Amino acid sequence: MLKEELIAQIKLKRSCLCVGLDPDIDKLPKHLLEEEDPIYEFNCAIIDATAPYCVGFKPNTAFYEAYGLSGITSLEKTIKYIKTNYPSHFLIADAKRGDIGNTSRMYAQAFFNRLECDAITVAPYMGEDSVKPFLQFENKWAIVLGLTSNEGTKDVQQLQVNGEALYLNVMKRVAQWGTPSNLMFVVGATKAKMLQHIREALPDHFLLVPGVGTQGGSLKEVLENGMNKEVGLLINLSRQIIFASSGEDFAEQAAQQAQLISHQMQTFITL
Repeated sequence: MLKEELIAQIKLKRSCLCVGLDPDIDKLPKHLLEEEDPIYEFNCAIIDATAPYCVGFKPNTAFYEAYGLSGITSLEKTIKYIKTNYPSHFLIADAKRGDIGNTSRMYAQAFFNRLECDAITVAPYMGEDSVKPFLQFENKWAIVLGLTSNEGTKDVQQLQVNGEALYLNVMKRVAQWGTPSNLMFVVGATKAKMLQHIREALPDHFLLVPGVGTQGGSLKEVLENGMNKEVGLLINLSRQIIFASSGEDFAEQAAQQAQLISHQMQTFITL
């Protein structure tokens, strides 16, 4: 997906909501467990319910890989469902890949060519040659881990190197490997106050922001500190939306949550 197409969808809906598709069998509504593929049925219902209020979907591959071949099948079917029925929605594979060049190239082929995702999350720790393969595909995106939402960021990401936080040094360096049209960064919502410094350093890049709501991040703080002239944000919510209810009304409750978040975003998105 072109950057201009993503921005157009954000302007159209005045929403930068991305819905995380992280199904957990133990949390699925009980009546779905009777289905042949409960994960797929759950995902389809969530997708249909939330599509009017979001601009993207982000399946986390761990929640499919955990169930072996059947889980991978559910993932492939889910992606095909999105691509067929909601082609204007940005599709992110949250896979956090990152390996030597040849391996990264195969990961890129798997997610971009076979699964036809628009983007994949990537870890930058192994350097430029591990990220570059993901940047060689036309109209595809690498979303590089910048400053994540977990407590452990202080162990590595927030270390000071020559008077600058390591995460900021890494993000500025990685930004030179691609362009704002094929490279995004993950910045956790729980680090919203650091967003201002990140936005100053990277004024034109999109930021994928998880951690609002359930993990404690503030939607208001993220929007105030992270937006640029084109919004420049994709704010991901998973559990707060997809598990809003464990009953037969799970899809309706998910829609209500997505609509609520979308309406809150419209206060700030005035393009």
